[in-house]
Amino acid sequence: MTSASALLTAWVAQGAPKGPEFGGSSPIGLVVTLLMLIALVILIRSMNKHLRKLPKSFDQPDQSDEPTEGPGGAPKAAPGADTPK
Repeated sequence: MTSASALLTAWVAQGAPKGPEFGGSSPIGLVVTLLMLIALVILIRSMNKHLRKLPKSFDQPDQSDEPTEGPGGAPKAAPGADTPK
């Protein structure tokens, strides 16, 4: 197993690029980086639009003990209001 790993290491090291241009960036890298930045800006703007549509709070409103509707689904009369007879 040791000889196999040594041969693999030697084979990989033999094909490694050398010279003054090794490790330098290319114009394609710049284009890819700029495209990713543009996509990031578009995604952030879209997220902000969706977040503005959300309500301020997801808390449930306080539930009172009194029903707000009368029998048959008709709105319940306010206290002190005249009810028709």
